[in-house]
Amino acid sequence: MKQTAGWLRVLLLGLWTGLLFPAHADTEVSLVFAGDTVLDDTAGKIIEQGGDPFSDVAAYLGQADIRITNLECVISTRGETGGDKMYTFNAHPRVIPVLQRHFDAVTLANNHSGDFGPVAFADMLALLQQAGMAQAGGGLNLKQAHAPLVFTRRGLRIAVLSYNEFHPRSFEAGHDLPGVAWSEDQQVIADIQAARRVHRADLVIPVMHWGWENERKANPRQRRLARLMIDAGADAVIGGHPHVTQDVSVYKGKPVIYSVGNFVMKETDNDFQRKSWLLKLYLDKQGVSRFETLPVSIDMEGIPSIDRLSDSPCWKRGDKSTGACASSASR
Repeated sequence: MKQTAGWLRVLLLGLWTGLLFPAHADTEVSLVFAGDTVLDDTAGKIIEQGGDPFSDVAAYLGQADIRITNLECVISTRGETGGDKMYTFNAHPRVIPVLQRHFDAVTLANNHSGDFGPVAFADMLALLQQAGMAQAGGGLNLKQAHAPLVFTRRGLRIAVLSYNEFHPRSFEAGHDLPGVAWSEDQQVIADIQAARRVHRADLVIPVMHWGWENERKANPRQRRLARLMIDAGADAVIGGHPHVTQDVSVYKGKPVIYSVGNFVMKETDNDFQRKSWLLKLYLDKQGVSRFETLPVSIDMEGIPSIDRLSDSPCWKRGDKSTGACASSASR
């Protein structure tokens, strides 16, 4: 009888502890972000022929709970180019199943997703929705473009926002015009606060398309806006667009990765544009507990592969600054 009572007390204690302290409370959620991805040209031809331009990094991507990339092209067979842009990027809808195989979502707020006009952009939104592929930073109107994409993993609600601040601004969504979310400081702050208040997010992560091409250090505008976003409640800031990796900082214990560089990109013109990072954030109720970056090399055809020799930034909560770690692929 005493033995039975002892086991009963253990069982009740276990149930009580489980209710107060759920098993997932201290469990990290991993989020991988990949930089600018363009699926026309060689990458598109590989997919057309039944191949996979992501094959070398597929295993690493597959280990993450959430996988996101910046889609730096429009996916559509509709629309037409306008203006005098030097580069316009357009991928065939056949790329979506391959993209979906490796990523849970894409960010769309950049300076190329509107290359073929609002008709093609709206078509892409419909194609992604039909495929069940989530996106942030784009919409059929301004409200949709600024709405957060919310993931729920192991009891955590993680909101991702996406903004562009590199011209042309004509790609911006309007009251009833398809397009992307433009980066206006007060609107970005309001969106971050609404992600917590209205959408009940535990964590908020804005993804920024900002900075100047080929600059390997963030400029004052990027640094000031990153601080504003963290002061407003962001748990981390992720950036891209310069086509090269930039420095990394920590502000109020929150990491800012100003640029992860390219990911799938044939149109490169120097070695720095062909070196990038896959960023992996580890998230818990308190925010980002740590992050690592996996070095990636991009060949002349724009196809990524893991760089197993280079060091790259890493950080853990409590550290005042980032360090350099060996590639996790080589450990």
